[in-house]
Formats: sequence, C-alpha cells, structure tokens
Amino acid sequence: MKTIYLVRHGKAEGQPFSAPLTDKGREQARALVDFFKDRQVDKIYSSPYKRAVETITPVAENKKLNIIEDDRLSERVLSNTSFSDWQEKLKASFADFELVFEGGETQASGMKRAVSILEDVLAAKHQHIILVSHGNLTTLLLRYFNQQFGYHELMEMTNPDVFEVVISKNQPILRRIWDERV
Repeated sequence: MKTIYLVRHGKAEGQPFSAPLTDKGREQARALVDFFKDRQVDKIYSSPYKRAVETITPVAENKKLNIIEDDRLSERVLSNTSFSDWQEKLKASFADFELVFEGGETQASGMKRAVSILEDVLAAKHQHIILVSHGNLTTLLLRYFNQQFGYHELMEMTNPDVFEVVISKNQPILRRIWDERV
C-alpha cells in the first residue's frame, strides 16, 4: 500500500516564483510539523517556488529528510498578462483543457506534468510520499485520481491544504485531511 500526501503551500505574499510565505504562512508551515508527526514520510518532493519549499521545510527538518525540488510541481501559469477577470479565464481553462492565454500554459500541459511526476512516484519504492505544489497544479494532481476535481474544487481549497491518497490493489482512496488548525 502506498500513501501520497498532496500539500498545497501556505499563505504567501504573492504569485511570483520568489514570493515567500506570510507570517501566517510560516505559522501554518510549523503547524504541518504537528500534523505529520504521527504519519510516516519516506520522501518529500516540492515545487521549487519559495513558498512551496518554505511550507514543507519544517516537516522535512523534523523528519530529517531532504526536499527534492521538482519543476513538474511548479504552478501552472495562466498567462504572462495580468487579467482583472483572471478567475473567469481560469474557470474557462478548466472547461477547455487546450485553452491558452498569452505566455501561459494549457491545463493539458499542466496535467501532463502532473501525470509524469505521479507515475514516477507510483513506480518508486518509497511508500509514504509528500508532494508540495500550488492550487491549480494540486487540483490537476488530484484529478489524476478523481476526474471530478476541477475549478470548483480548486476554489474550495485552503492555504495550506492536505489531501491523502491511499493506493492499494483496489481503487485509490482520496480524502481531504487538513483540519485548518491554523
């Protein structure tokens, strides 16, 4: 049996690659240590974005594990243009996985990245793995296990958020396990 924990990063100061966690986000990262205290973790992969790495660093230090930064967990870029109606454009991109805006990435391309890392993790010998990412990409990771995940589920996620996927010989069991303790 394999368990994958999908973690969305904590509250951050913005969207750029270098945006750090806020004070609240750092508090949330520390709360994740207690959250994962009684859970076995063999390997940790994270988006290289600063806010993702900062979110999981306290857990990695507590578990004495290295964080493997993997670009495939980077957030999907909607566009290199700022849109006042970005949520509508994001929603449209979930309706049409090939929709692309200037300088952006399609959902199909993001899904391809999500599938790639999940296939590697599923084939690996490690049984208890944390993947740390961002809202849109986490939604695509979840979609791999349950096609119902889309825009609505993304909008219901919190920062941070944690989902557990338990994989045995039967269907994967996916459930949200974060309890918003902070």
